[in-house]
Amino acid sequence: MNDWNGKRVLILGAARQGLALARWLTLHGARVTLSDMRAETELRAARESLAGYPITWALGRHPLELLDSTDVLCLSGGVPLTLPIVAEASKRGIPLSNDSQIFMEVVPCRTIGITGSSGKTTTTTLVGRMAKNAYGRKAYIGGNIGDPLINYVDTMKADDIAVLEISSFQLEQMTISPNVAAILNITPNHLDRHGTMEAYTAAKRRILEFQGKEDAAVLGRHSKVAWSLRNRVHGRLYTFCIGELEEGLDGTYLQDGLLHLRDRETYLPLILRQKILLRGDHNLLNVLAAFAIGHAAGFPLDAMLGAVEGFRGVPHRLELVRELRGVRWYNDSIATAPERSLAAVRAFEEPIVLLLGGRDKNLPWEELMQVVSERVDHVVLFGEAAEKIQKTVESLGLREPRFTLTRAQGLREAVSRAAEVAESGDVVLLSPGGTSFDEFRDFEERGERFREWVQELS
Repeated sequence: MNDWNGKRVLILGAARQGLALARWLTLHGARVTLSDMRAETELRAARESLAGYPITWALGRHPLELLDSTDVLCLSGGVPLTLPIVAEASKRGIPLSNDSQIFMEVVPCRTIGITGSSGKTTTTTLVGRMAKNAYGRKAYIGGNIGDPLINYVDTMKADDIAVLEISSFQLEQMTISPNVAAILNITPNHLDRHGTMEAYTAAKRRILEFQGKEDAAVLGRHSKVAWSLRNRVHGRLYTFCIGELEEGLDGTYLQDGLLHLRDRETYLPLILRQKILLRGDHNLLNVLAAFAIGHAAGFPLDAMLGAVEGFRGVPHRLELVRELRGVRWYNDSIATAPERSLAAVRAFEEPIVLLLGGRDKNLPWEELMQVVSERVDHVVLFGEAAEKIQKTVESLGLREPRFTLTRAQGLREAVSRAAEVAESGDVVLLSPGGTSFDEFRDFEERGERFREWVQELS
């Protein structure tokens, strides 16, 4: 849609994405209603941020009558398609959209979109650093991280570039693909929202489906499901992997301790693995992905190398909080699926005290707990998922598990329990495997509270 003047738009969800979209649509003449299940007292700050805009608020519920005066229904991230008001809108033929779709409809410049079950925040941040090195102030980075880019689209020019992290939730409504589209990996995640792996994969696949021959796609070679989508690529295909790249494929790979890039007949050495400051093979894959994406976007080599050298990661992703009496405390609050926690555990050789829990996303815990039984000394469970995780351990039938298992009411108590058992030389790792919504607003708030409580230890 190119003309929003006079359009009646209902936005579900008054979080970051919904607020940004409400502001932009109002500035472009739309008549906006913003609906949220939370009460007015919980949304005081949100309402104050939009106090100068003629927005109608509907709080505490999503009444179906709102659809009687709605031309377009926009969903914030996390709002499920199974919500009664969304299902009713579909039945009535009311089109669905979201902030990323509307951004893609009006953005004047080239775009890079990055999705995946894990690693997309680190990879997007790295690609964003590359873009900043190459484009300076003409590079915009956001989407599912940072600011929604709809906030800046009116100031963008044709020769700028926009880098977006895109979630499966956003992709469900999108009918425009970025010029460079990357799927890092696809593993079980958000099954509480999508229901099945097939539906989840279909949502991720949409990032490729609307590309043209002049576009480029980057798929993780190590991810069976992501790599199975290579026949869906309409333009140039690039990949990335640890180990030698097969003949006939273009992309990045690790060989003999050195990261390489191959593009048809061109071979280019990139950087020694030992110069990468991030822990774990999963982060090595993120770096390889960033190089492949940056190359597909046409970034100069110097811009890419400058972004990777000295990069120590993003907040809440294997973030070192402090060292106290020989114990190193790491914040990996962004790990909201067991598969992410598994990657974090494998990043350490030291003895581990692992904090697991939060809210379960209907995902399997067996593989993680099997590896935990081999590599972790102590496990502290907290939050809603604690019971399910403990039952998973019991179902594995481990005769002599090498780890102790304790339960805490919440994360603060879990920090105290971890401090009691940790010894000099240990790593205490918050890598929950579940979402934060049983106790916190989001994974960022959970990570911030973890930092505070660790800093209070003496």
